[in-house]
Amino acid sequence: MAGRRRGWFRTNPRNNEWVQQARQVLTTAFLDMDRRQSIAEAAVAASAALFPERGMAARWEPVRARCYGASGAYLALNDRLDQAERDGGTIAQPEIDTVIRGLADAARGVDEFYRGNQAHLENAVAVYGSVPQLVAQVRAQAAQQRQAADASPYAAYRSIRRCAAAVDEGLVTLEAAVAAGVGAATRDAATRLETLIKELAAALEAAPGKQHSATTAISSAATRLDAARNRLERVAPAMSALLREFAAASSNDLANNERQAREAVAAADADLTRARAALADHDPEEALDLTTTARAHLATAEERAEAVTDRLALLRQVREQPAERAKAVRFKLRDAQMLAVNKGVVPQWGSVLDAQAERLDRAGAGLTGRHPDYWAYVSELDAISAFVAGVVERMRNTDR
Repeated sequence: MAGRRRGWFRTNPRNNEWVQQARQVLTTAFLDMDRRQSIAEAAVAASAALFPERGMAARWEPVRARCYGASGAYLALNDRLDQAERDGGTIAQPEIDTVIRGLADAARGVDEFYRGNQAHLENAVAVYGSVPQLVAQVRAQAAQQRQAADASPYAAYRSIRRCAAAVDEGLVTLEAAVAAGVGAATRDAATRLETLIKELAAALEAAPGKQHSATTAISSAATRLDAARNRLERVAPAMSALLREFAAASSNDLANNERQAREAVAAADADLTRARAALADHDPEEALDLTTTARAHLATAEERAEAVTDRLALLRQVREQPAERAKAVRFKLRDAQMLAVNKGVVPQWGSVLDAQAERLDRAGAGLTGRHPDYWAYVSELDAISAFVAGVVERMRNTDR
C-alpha cells in the first residue's frame, strides 16, 4: 500500500493529478469516519434525552473529541492540498499517512464505543423514534375519551369528572413537554396520559352499575347494623358479669366500651341515612362512600362489643382450667430450650429461657384470693409466650 501511495503522490509541478489522488483517499477516510460518528452521535443523543441517568454523553465525549481532532487535521491538510495545487508545491507522504491513520483510529474508536453499548444505544434510538407516534396516539385517545365522557349520561359522577380533569391536565403536561423537545419528559408525560385515559375509560365502563352496587351495599350494611344492635344488647350483661365474677382490674380497660360501641352504631346509622338520600338523588358514588364510612363505624362497634363478651368467655375458661394455658406456654418454652441445646447456644440463651420459666411460676403463684386477677395472669402468659417466640427467631437466625 505504501508503495502504491508513493506512486499516487509522486510530484509533478505541471500536473495536479497527485493532489486529486491524495484528496480522494483522504476524503474516503474522512467520510467513513464521519458516517460512523453521525450514527453513534444520534444514538448517544437519544440516550441522553431519554435515559440521562446512563451517562452515555459523558462516556461518548472523549470518542467525539478524537473524531473532531481527526476532522480538524483532515480539513487543515485539505487547505494545504489546495495551496499545493495552486502553487505547484508538495506535501510529504508521511504527513498525509498520519492524517489518514488519525481518521482510521477515530473511526475504530467509534466502532468500539458503539459495540460496547450497542444494545442500549439501539434501544434508545428505537424508543426515541417511537415517541412522536406515541404522542400522536395518546392525543387521539384522549380526545376520544373526553368526547365519550362529555356525552355520557353519567358525566356528573364524581369519578368521571375527576378522571376527565386528570386527562385534561395530562394533555397540558404533554404539550409542554413536546414544546421543550422530545426527551424523557415527553415520553413520561405520554405514558402518564395513557394511564389516565385508561382510568377514564374504566370509570365510564363502571358507571352504569354503580346505582345497583350502591343499593346492594346499603342493604348489606343495614343488615350488619341490625346485627350490631343485637350484639350491643349483650354488652351490658357481660360487663356486669365481669364485675361480679372477677377482679375489677380484669375489666378496667373495657369500662367505656359500651358507650363507644353505641356511639359507633349511631354514627353508622346516620351515614346510612345519608347514603339512602344520596342514592335517591342519583349520586351512587356518594352513597357508596357513605356506606364505606358506615361499615368502618360498624367495625368499631363490633370490636368494642366483642372485646367485652370475649373477655368474659376467656376469663371463665381460664378460671375453670388455669393450668391449661400455662401448660401450652411451658411446652413452647421447652421447645425453645431444646433448640438452644441443639444449636449449641445455651451459653447465650440458656439463662434467658430459664428466667421465663421462673416468670411462669410467679404468674401461677399470683392466682390467690377470692377473686384472682385472671386477666393479669393471661396477660403475663401472653407476654412470656411472645418473648420466647422472639428468642426462638433469633436463635434460628444465628446460622444464616
